[in-house]
Amino acid sequence: MKKFFTLGLLCISLGIIYLYKNDITRVYKKTFINKSTKVTLDKKNKYYKNESFNYVQITNDFTPKNKQDLYNIYYTAINAGKKEFTFYCNEEYKDCLNEVKYLANNQLTLSNINNYVNPFNGFKHIETTYDTAGKVTINVYHTYQTEDIEAVRTKINEIESNFKDDSLSTIDQIRKYHDYIIDNTVYDSARSDKGEANYKSDTAYGSLIQGYSLCGGYTDAMALILDDMGVTNYKVSTDNHIWNAVKLNNKWYHLDLTWDDPVTNDGTNLIEHDFFLISTEELKKIEPLEHNFDEEVFSELKQN
Repeated sequence: MKKFFTLGLLCISLGIIYLYKNDITRVYKKTFINKSTKVTLDKKNKYYKNESFNYVQITNDFTPKNKQDLYNIYYTAINAGKKEFTFYCNEEYKDCLNEVKYLANNQLTLSNINNYVNPFNGFKHIETTYDTAGKVTINVYHTYQTEDIEAVRTKINEIESNFKDDSLSTIDQIRKYHDYIIDNTVYDSARSDKGEANYKSDTAYGSLIQGYSLCGGYTDAMALILDDMGVTNYKVSTDNHIWNAVKLNNKWYHLDLTWDDPVTNDGTNLIEHDFFLISTEELKKIEPLEHNFDEEVFSELKQN
């Protein structure tokens, strides 16, 4: 009799939990999720860029109310160099978790967001976890490890100390760095053609330390130097290519070191300037296929 009585109580308890699970979740949200207004970005590392763009903006509000807010939170956390960051969905934002799930699985959008941060804060992989109560945690796995950052940083400091000349215009300074990177880097054809990963050629380490690079390495190296110069920039990418976008005198230009470092049949090292700070109109005339970028994402470049 006692056994049946205990089982009966258990069934009643489970029934109550089932019937009132929405109320329990609501209480949980009121108790914990409403604390989301207190979520802050307590620390930013030295590679943080205090810049907003058309596609993503820095935010201090970590309670998203729409999809753009989600993009801004991801950008702000990644841009600050966070390895982990937690925020909470607004209870009134009914589609929040669905859109978090979509974003977490949308590699193209995540890659686009990644293009706007300093390369040392960029990720090779990012994971998002969430629960039904609206708690969202971002885990960022960075492309550059500490030892690589130190080596690249030392090399860039050396280059900048040799080339810094306050008498030069910003454009002429960029040209000197453009030419140095190309003159000291060989396009990694073995990896591009055969997939042989002998160098870290998709990063600035490959370009500046090992002397072998793919388009990602050229672009990261230039982006790091542009950030040091205080020149607003980001990376522009397509399915097969990536290069730099640079803002000068309130206008945006394309800067593609990869295409200015042509691969020659006899191995001759050439430096070209066909893709040096050119407008979108000029870019489309010269090479419209590999540079067919999304003008809705990189919309600053539409004005050219």
